[in-house]
Amino acid sequence: MPLFKRYKGKNGIKYFGTFQGVFTPTVLTILGVIMYIRHPWVVGNAGIVGALIIVAISIGITLCTSLSMASMTTNIRIESGGAFSIISQSLGLEIGGSIGIPLYLAQACVVAMYIFGFREGWLWIYPEHDPLLIDAVIFTLVAVIGGLSADIAFKIQYVIMAIIVGSLVSIVGGVFQNPIAWEQMHWFGNYPGEPLFNSASGALLGFKPASFWIVFAVFFPAVTGIMAGVNMSGELSNPRKSIPGGTLSAVLLTGLIYMGLILVASLIATPEELVSDYYIFINRSLWKPIVVAGLLGATFSSALSSMVGAPRILLALGQKNILPKSKFFAKMGRNGQPRNSIYFSIVVVIISLMFRNLNAIAPLITMFFLITYAMINVVVLIEQSLGLPSYRPMLKIPILVPLIGTAGCLLVMFIINPTISLVALGIVVGFYAMLLNRVLIKTKGDVRSGMFTAIADWATKISNELSPTKEARAWQPELLVPIESPKEIKGAYRLIYALTFPKGSVKVIGMLLGGEEQRLRQYLPELMLSFKKAKISSSYTFVDGDDFGKTVSISMQALETAFFKPNTIFLKLDENKHGLQDKYMPIINATRKRNWGLLLLAPYESVGFGIEKTINVWLDVIPENWETVLNLGNNDLALLTALIIQKNWKARLNIIKTLRAESSWSEADTLRELKSIKALTRMPKDTQISVVRRTPEMWNKAPVADLNILELPNVQGLDLLRLQEIPKKLRTACLFTRDSSVESALV
Repeated sequence: MPLFKRYKGKNGIKYFGTFQGVFTPTVLTILGVIMYIRHPWVVGNAGIVGALIIVAISIGITLCTSLSMASMTTNIRIESGGAFSIISQSLGLEIGGSIGIPLYLAQACVVAMYIFGFREGWLWIYPEHDPLLIDAVIFTLVAVIGGLSADIAFKIQYVIMAIIVGSLVSIVGGVFQNPIAWEQMHWFGNYPGEPLFNSASGALLGFKPASFWIVFAVFFPAVTGIMAGVNMSGELSNPRKSIPGGTLSAVLLTGLIYMGLILVASLIATPEELVSDYYIFINRSLWKPIVVAGLLGATFSSALSSMVGAPRILLALGQKNILPKSKFFAKMGRNGQPRNSIYFSIVVVIISLMFRNLNAIAPLITMFFLITYAMINVVVLIEQSLGLPSYRPMLKIPILVPLIGTAGCLLVMFIINPTISLVALGIVVGFYAMLLNRVLIKTKGDVRSGMFTAIADWATKISNELSPTKEARAWQPELLVPIESPKEIKGAYRLIYALTFPKGSVKVIGMLLGGEEQRLRQYLPELMLSFKKAKISSSYTFVDGDDFGKTVSISMQALETAFFKPNTIFLKLDENKHGLQDKYMPIINATRKRNWGLLLLAPYESVGFGIEKTINVWLDVIPENWETVLNLGNNDLALLTALIIQKNWKARLNIIKTLRAESSWSEADTLRELKSIKALTRMPKDTQISVVRRTPEMWNKAPVADLNILELPNVQGLDLLRLQEIPKKLRTACLFTRDSSVESALV
C-alpha cells in the first residue's frame, strides 16, 4: 500500500496512508514544546550521560508500547477509536470503555494545554498581546480546521513538518556559529533544578533543587504522542500496515533526534546557561525566526492532531453504546466527519480553556495516557501468555517487550505523582463499575472467554494433582436435569434456582422422544437465558432417544470423563402414575452405580412451594457411631440442600427425627443427638428440632412447611407410587434425596 495513498470510501470518509495518517501527526506531536524549551534544561541538569539515560528509558517505554500496539494491530481488524478498539476487542467493552472515556477526556483537554503552550511562545515574541485573544484565535483556527476536514488538517501539518525540519537545521547550525568549546561539555550533572525568577525584574534568584526522577518526569510527556496516528484507525486505508509502520518509524526517528539534541545542547551552552535559560535553543540558533516558528508550529500541530483524534475516540465510544446518548455521538456528517462528536469535543475544549491554566489537571491527563499505554501492553501479555490459536500477529515480539512496557508505564506513573496515579486508577475503576450495569454491544473475538478457559484449565490440572477425586469440602450442587417437556422444569424452576445460587450449576438435557420436541426446542433456550441472567452457570443440549431412563443413564456415563461433571441428578416425578417405575428406576439405579447424588421432586398438585419460608428436613436412619466416623449415613445431601435452600429463601428450618418402634433410644436421647447434629452441621440458631414416632399418623404431627426434604430409601425394590402418596399426606411438595459418597454436612 503506497505511503501517500488517499481515497474516498463510503459515506464520504477519506482514507489515509501511512505517511499522512500516522507518521506525520505522530512525529509532530512527539517533537513538541518540550523539545524546544525543556530539553536543554534536561541536559543542563542531568549532564550528557544522565540525559541519554532519561531519553533512553522514555523512548524504551514508548517503543515497547508501540511494538505491543503494532503487534495487536497486525492480529485484529482494528476499528475506529485506536487504543480503545485494541483494548475492547481483547478485554471486552467494559474495560475498553473504562479506558476509552478518560482517554477521550484527556485527548480533548490536552487541546487546551497545547493552545496555552502556543500562547506562551507567542507572548515571548509579542509580550504586549492579549493572552485571551491569542487563545481565542488559535482555538477558532484549530476547531474550524479540525471540524472541517482531517484531510485539510493533515495537509497543514506538511507545512508545519517542513518548518520543524528547518528549525532543527537552525538549532544544529548554531553549534557552528562559534568555535566548538569541547571543554564545556559535561558528562554528569549535579541537578541544580528549576530556575526561580523575580516576577517584577525577571532577575534570576536561584534554583529549586531537582533529582534524576524529577527531571525524568519533566521530560517523559514529550514522548507520549504515539496515539496521534492510532486515533485515526477508522480512517486509514490499511491500518494493519500503517499503524505499525508509521508509529514505529516515528518513535525511532524522534528518539534519534532527541539523542542528537543532547549533544547539540551540551555544545552550544554551559550547564549554567542550559538550566537558567529555557529559550537557549532559540537564542543560540542559526536563524531565530524559523526556530520560533517551529515552536509555535509544534504546539499548533499537536493541538490540531488532538482536535482531530479526540472526536474519533468519542465516535467509537458512541458506536459501541458505551455512553448515554450513544446514537447522537455515533452520527456521521455528509463529509464523512463525526459531526456531533466534533461539536461536543469543541464544547469540552472551551470548558478546558475557561480554566486558563491546566497545570492542576495536567498530571491527571498524563496518567490517563499512561494507563492506556499500560493496558495495551497488558493486552499483549495476556494474549501471548494464553497462546490461543487466534493470536497470530504478523509482527511477533518477545513477551519481554510488553512486560517492560507495562512495568515502565506503571513505574513512571508513580514517579510523576503517586497520589494522582491512584486518583486516575480510581476513576478508571469507577467507569468500569458503571459500564458493568450498561447493556453494551458485545464485541466479537473477545479474549476474556479464552483467558478464563485457560485459567480453568490450569486450575483443573492443579486440582487433579492435589486431589484426583473430589473432596467433600469442595462440594457444591452441580445438577443434571433431564426433561422431555417444558412443564417438567417450569414448576421446578424456583427450587432449582434456590439449590444452585450462587455457586452451583445446571446442565439441562432436553430429551427428544417425539412428544413435545418443538415446544422444548423453543422453551429451553429461554429458560437457560433466565438462569444466566440470575448469574447461575448453566448449559443445555438436546439428546435423541427412544427410552427416557436408558438415554439419561447413557448420558451420565458420557459425562464421567469430564472434570466439571454434574454430581447430582435432579428428577421431577411425572404426575402420571402409568410407567413410573420403568421411566425412573434405570436412572435411580444408575446414580447408585455411578456414585451420583439424587434429588427427586414429588410436587403436590399445583401448590408449588408456598411462601418459601419454612423447610422440614426428615431424618430417619442415622448410624450409631456417626460422631466417631463423621458419617451421617444417607442424610448428608438432605441437610446440605436444606441449608442451601434455606439461605436463598431466608427460611426457617425444622429438623424432624423419626423414631422407629424397635429403636432402644428414648425421645430425650434422640433430642440430644439432634442437638449435636445441629451444632456440628452449623445450622442456623433458630432451627427447631423435634422427634416423632414412626406411625401412619406421624405426617400429621409435622410442622406446616412449604417444602419437606426426606431421604430416599437406599433399597433395590423402591416403590415410586408410594413416594407419590407422601406429598398428599403432608400437603406440600417433597424433595427426596439420596447421597453419593462425596458430600458431607459435617465438614
